[in-house]
Amino acid sequence: MTDTRQRKITQADIDNRFTYHPPTDPAVRERHEQARACARTAAEFLVDLLPPGRETALAITKLEEVLFWANAAIAREGSGDALNAPTSAP
Repeated sequence: MTDTRQRKITQADIDNRFTYHPPTDPAVRERHEQARACARTAAEFLVDLLPPGRETALAITKLEEVLFWANAAIAREGSGDALNAPTSAP
């Protein structure tokens, strides 16, 4: 059985989450660009497909959130950010 409780947020977690992680590797910059292009394509598709209104605006906002988290995942890769990873039962 897996224990899905989350561990306590540590100072290292805070430092990692609130530190700018600039892309230094061209391959990493490319991954950011690919994520941005994908989100932009989805946004353009939805704006053309959906009627104007609150729901459409929320859909676009959620795509912005998708891009935010995608970029965070790329930037934080390998930084030990396992805060939300499930832990194993002892």
